[in-house]
Amino acid sequence: MAGERNTNLASKLITQILLWFAVTAMLLFVPAGTLRWPSAWIYLALWLLTGTWSGLVLVRQNPDILRERMRPLRQQAQKSWDRPVLMAILVGWVALHVVAGLDFRTGLSFVPRWLTVVGAVAFVFATYIFHVVMRENSYASPLVKIDAERGHKVISTGPYAWVRHPMYGAAIPYFIGVPLLLGSWYALAIGFLLIGILALRAVWEEQTLMTELPGYTDYAQRVRYRLVPWVW
Repeated sequence: MAGERNTNLASKLITQILLWFAVTAMLLFVPAGTLRWPSAWIYLALWLLTGTWSGLVLVRQNPDILRERMRPLRQQAQKSWDRPVLMAILVGWVALHVVAGLDFRTGLSFVPRWLTVVGAVAFVFATYIFHVVMRENSYASPLVKIDAERGHKVISTGPYAWVRHPMYGAAIPYFIGVPLLLGSWYALAIGFLLIGILALRAVWEEQTLMTELPGYTDYAQRVRYRLVPWVW
């Protein structure tokens, strides 16, 4: 029975990955006005390979996190203040890709080749940290909520022994790496804006966790840093 459930989960995962691949490709190539954009294809290939590898590994190691993250992005348990914040993040993510496409079309930005390589490395590093976080924490929902139905508890192992929000921490190289890989300074500006929104979300999320999740206040006293070790 468990094997059949995991097979169904893997099928659903692949379908979702391909759907997001198509949407992301459209957000890039339609504004760019061409398919002849090597950096965009490299980005999409890295995204497809890392996402598929991570997802299939998690089907075996932690299927609960995949089920959680494939649920609708609007749920009753989600904190009301988080809904507009999450919408802003999603809109910003879309805008980052569209602006990068328009930038490629107009040729306004010039990003040195070595920085595009740095961007690719940063993107792969970020997706690996995302994977490690999801492997470690079955409650790492994309929504801010207390998952009482599944016995939500504090996770303090793995990357959570270093920072309290490693998923948000990994978003920093992601939102810097993707624009650099795509060769757009304007998209990078949006990336920095998104990092700021995530930092603000982390602060507000902690207020919820300290109030409603037993043991989180003690954990926050032990682990000093929110997103980046020895920085913040």
